Amino acid sequence: MFDRTREDIAAIRSKDPAARSALDVCLSYPGFHAVRLHRVANSLWRHGWRRSARWVSHLSRFLTGIEIHPAAYIGRRVFIDHGMGIVIGETAEVHDDCTIYQGVTLGGTSLERGAKRHPTLERGVIVSAGAKVLGSFTVGEGARIGSNSVVLKAVPPGATAVGIPARIITAETREQREATAQKIGFSAYGLSADIDDPLVQAIHKLLDHSAELDARLNRICAALERQGIDCATLRGPGVDAAAIDRLLDAD
Repeated sequence: MFDRTREDIAAIRSKDPAARSALDVCLSYPGFHAVRLHRVANSLWRHGWRRSARWVSHLSRFLTGIEIHPAAYIGRRVFIDHGMGIVIGETAEVHDDCTIYQGVTLGGTSLERGAKRHPTLERGVIVSAGAKVLGSFTVGEGARIGSNSVVLKAVPPGATAVGIPARIITAETREQREATAQKIGFSAYGLSADIDDPLVQAIHKLLDHSAELDARLNRICAALERQGIDCATLRGPGVDAAAIDRLLDAD
């Protein structure tokens, strides 16, 4: 038990720079309190003390604002940051090293008793504030759920799910887009490739395509000019990356 407690404290301190000491974590982190009380409630549940387990769970919800069903599985070094408004359902599984922020729901969409109704978060998943993960599917190892997303289907390992309903953005998709941009000497106009907003991802693709067309036109003009054909009127202004940067910074 003490080893688990030390692990939980160390995990919080490694992920939250505001955690200045182990004592701070023990005294003022509701996520830490909720996980510790869940360990008690889960043990009572597994030993058949169902009513007592529900009472401990209810007490934890009253004290921390975090509701975890006593039957839910919570792995090691799970970090619940801030925590207010989190709901983790009966058949949910949260495996080792996951991070969950405030307002998250790991909910079910089925009313069938005894069935697996809630999601499984594999190792290292990050679920951002306000996200709703609903259903009996798996969120793969190392995946990320964007803030306020509503996830209704499985998420592959290492992918990112964003939007309502959530769209899946795989690491491979991000790498391909970045490689294409680098190949034509095109930057993403100050937008990080890791930004998860699907609208931003769409803008990335449109800008990349526009820049690629611009580069092709320049190559065609250069080839024609080498043949003695004047292409001055064909060359138009290129994409103004600096102007787009300024617009984005203004927002």
